Amino acid sequence: MRTALSVSAIALAAVLSLSGCVDNSTPEENAGGSSAPAVEVDAAAAALLPDDIASAGVIIVGMDPNYAPNEYKNDAGDPIGWEVDLGDAVAAKLGVKMDYRPSGFDKIIPSITGESYDIGISSFTDNPEREQIVDFVNYYNAGIQWAQPVGKSVDPANACGLTVAVQATTYEETEELPAKSQACTDQGLEAINILKFETQDEATNALALGRADAMSADSPITQYAVSKVDDKIELAGEAFDVAPYGIAVAKNSELTAAIQAALQSLVDDGTYTEILAEWGVEAGGVDEITLNAGAGS
Repeated sequence: MRTALSVSAIALAAVLSLSGCVDNSTPEENAGGSSAPAVEVDAAAAALLPDDIASAGVIIVGMDPNYAPNEYKNDAGDPIGWEVDLGDAVAAKLGVKMDYRPSGFDKIIPSITGESYDIGISSFTDNPEREQIVDFVNYYNAGIQWAQPVGKSVDPANACGLTVAVQATTYEETEELPAKSQACTDQGLEAINILKFETQDEATNALALGRADAMSADSPITQYAVSKVDDKIELAGEAFDVAPYGIAVAKNSELTAAIQAALQSLVDDGTYTEILAEWGVEAGGVDEITLNAGAGS
């Protein structure tokens, strides 16, 4: 853990418990895909699978399950979330299974290039830097959205001198906040204090406990976090800097085409929209599954 909270686990639990919770807008019985739509094999997509994966019948997936409602753990420790449901639907289209392997977010892409994982599904923002290392199958558009303590007034465009909580190694920590902080110091203003945590739960806790002035995360994550502790935190403006999420695959892998075809099949038959709607995240849905659509690529 890069940054530990200086409060007890009991205090944290008293404030909120994001892991294992479900979105208030989502019926509890639907969480984790128990009501996920039935999916039939798409023969054309399945024919695109590399021989070794088709033979094994399993795609090994790196995932950091600490980013509710996209991917997180239920009380039994199993990964759930709308990206898990979508991943399972992709596997069903291909006639295989997904084997989700919990991992630190920053270890997933190196494990793909090192051939420990076949793919990564973990809310990856597709950008040109990451595209130099892996390919992305783009399936969703998400923006950045900030949260603030209830009753406060935080402007993400004018955050000089504020302490902002964020999950380490996300786009917000590596790109957004450093750029905004640099703009502050270039104007002779106080830098942004970037308060980094290994998991999103810890970043949200920091804001709810008053250790930060604001929090930055992907729009579905921030909206979900607010729904869990809306007596303590609220949205700070609208989402901005919308960019695609992508499933990470090794460069030039045959698996890329198979996953793209399976996702497009899910879009075309309506299963994709059904999954997003069950989790209340359909606003970021797309009509076409693209490859390497990160800005500037």
